[in-house]
Amino acid sequence: MFEKVLIANRGEIALRVHRACREMGIETVAVHSTADSDAMHVRLADESVCIGPPASRDSYLNMQAILSAARISGADAIHPGVGFLSENAAFAEMVEEHGYVFIGPTPEHIRLMGDKIAAKEAIQELGLSVVPGSDGPVTDDAEAARIAQDIGYPVLVKAAAGGGGRGMKVAEAPDELPDVLAHCRNEAAASFGDDAVYIEKYLGHPRHIEIQLLGDGAGKVLHFGERDCSIQRRHQKVIEEAPSPALDVATRAEIGARAAEAVGKISYRGAGTIEFLYEDGDFHFIEMNTRLQVEHPISEMISGIDLVREQIKIAAGEPMTLSQSDIVLSGHAIECRVVAEHPDTFAPSPGKVTEYHAPGGLGVRVDSQLYSGYAVPPHYDSLVSKLVVHADSRAECIMRLNRALDEYVIGGIETTIPLHQRLILEQDFLNGDYDIHWLETYLGL
Repeated sequence: MFEKVLIANRGEIALRVHRACREMGIETVAVHSTADSDAMHVRLADESVCIGPPASRDSYLNMQAILSAARISGADAIHPGVGFLSENAAFAEMVEEHGYVFIGPTPEHIRLMGDKIAAKEAIQELGLSVVPGSDGPVTDDAEAARIAQDIGYPVLVKAAAGGGGRGMKVAEAPDELPDVLAHCRNEAAASFGDDAVYIEKYLGHPRHIEIQLLGDGAGKVLHFGERDCSIQRRHQKVIEEAPSPALDVATRAEIGARAAEAVGKISYRGAGTIEFLYEDGDFHFIEMNTRLQVEHPISEMISGIDLVREQIKIAAGEPMTLSQSDIVLSGHAIECRVVAEHPDTFAPSPGKVTEYHAPGGLGVRVDSQLYSGYAVPPHYDSLVSKLVVHADSRAECIMRLNRALDEYVIGGIETTIPLHQRLILEQDFLNGDYDIHWLETYLGL
């Protein structure tokens, strides 16, 4: 087992990895920008190394600085967390070339699934279906128009190297397509350094269903059921729940087994998630995330298994002792992503937290870097907390979540807690009757 792990991330996910390491008797190294000197994961880690100024490109995306921190601190392994360099194949290669263990998939798998077009082709070869669309990147507007006409409007233009909703836009009709293509290419180039885009059919009322997977790198892959991430705003997830109210036990078992079998064929290593659009009984692959997901806690809550601990054990070369029969899903879990934004306008709200009180009680978990006196910096993602609740049934879970939201106090900054309080009591949510467009319709976007 590792003696010391460097956590190449920040915020709640860095704290999450630190906690798993501490419980395993592993020392941690926190890297941080100058803006994060007072962050909770920096305070709690055994060691900390400043790797640059606030801008991500000069700190959390600075591969050389992170590797230098690993050398200075004598770390054995590097955990990339989520975002930043977690799905950067070049970084994973550099980590291994410098003699450290990368706690994640192989560079080859990261590269394969990071290219959305190559990923779709690979997934089809592995036996899963995809959303109808172009076979590869579209570089000519006339070709794009022909493809869009064949599959039917509306269509979704997506960045081949994309993620997080960037480089993605809907064209409702032929006259909108040229501007949408130009917009997505420009955004893709600015966000990912690659302006390649492709086209997919825009589905009318799908749900966003994802399967949590864990592979040992030798062909054994387990699934932990599904998460429903359909409550989204501009392709950003807002509320997630597990299991999905849209699936029955048989469907859940079938799609979980199919996803696990597919990535088992490529001997996938570590944690990963296959994401689908689910409509009219059909699952259409959209992407695979070769990392831990922000919403992994709800899978942990219903399975009772620490996914970060399992990630670390696999990376350390320990055999996977779990079998699929060991994964017994129990109850229901919901996660609310609390962000430092105005609950109505979504304007960013960085600043000093003047008071902080997290909810508690049976089945309530809060993953957050906040504390009273902490200053939320304006330089990074606005996620400041994940409120996760578990109960025996979905109805009980919603009631517990409502109580926990009422207890949650974050003073000094605006947050989306009031939005979550409204959403979970909407009749459509109570009924489990929503799709990926529901929230934007509710918000009038």
